Amino acid sequence: MDVIKGRVWKFGDNVDTDVISPSKYIEAPMEEQVKHVMEEINPRFPREVKPGDIIVAGRNFGCGSSRETAPDLIKRLGVAAVVAESFARIFFRNSVAIGLPILVCPKVSEAFEEGDTLELDLEKATVKNTTKNITLKGEPLSPDMLKVLEKGGITPLLKEIAQKQQQQ
Repeated sequence: MDVIKGRVWKFGDNVDTDVISPSKYIEAPMEEQVKHVMEEINPRFPREVKPGDIIVAGRNFGCGSSRETAPDLIKRLGVAAVVAESFARIFFRNSVAIGLPILVCPKVSEAFEEGDTLELDLEKATVKNTTKNITLKGEPLSPDMLKVLEKGGITPLLKEIAQKQQQQ
């Protein structure tokens, strides 16, 4: 996998899926839902986030109702990765399943300010703040998780496996 490099959007602890994917828009088309991602915490975020930007967060990112749309909407916004001190288990699993790069990295929220540039090497589990020249070690992902992320999610991976089986 390539190194992911992007501008940081910083969020705190306990960002729940109800804030990431507000319930009042849950029935709206996806193009409307993405306009409201995390707007309760940072109204600028859904309007100003650019493809390739990276979310840095504190502890327990993605907690709450485990709304499946939460990681999907983040990915649809073009966010390249989410790096946090810790994640809610279901949010973490859903992110890997849809191919949203994600990494647990202790002390990451202390090492970054909003607007800093982050370089993420998922294979090495390293997170570098190129603005401040700080490098941190995250918790390595399993080879299976890396493979799912490399393929863009579990669905593209399974389609590739099925195609290979059909060709045999």
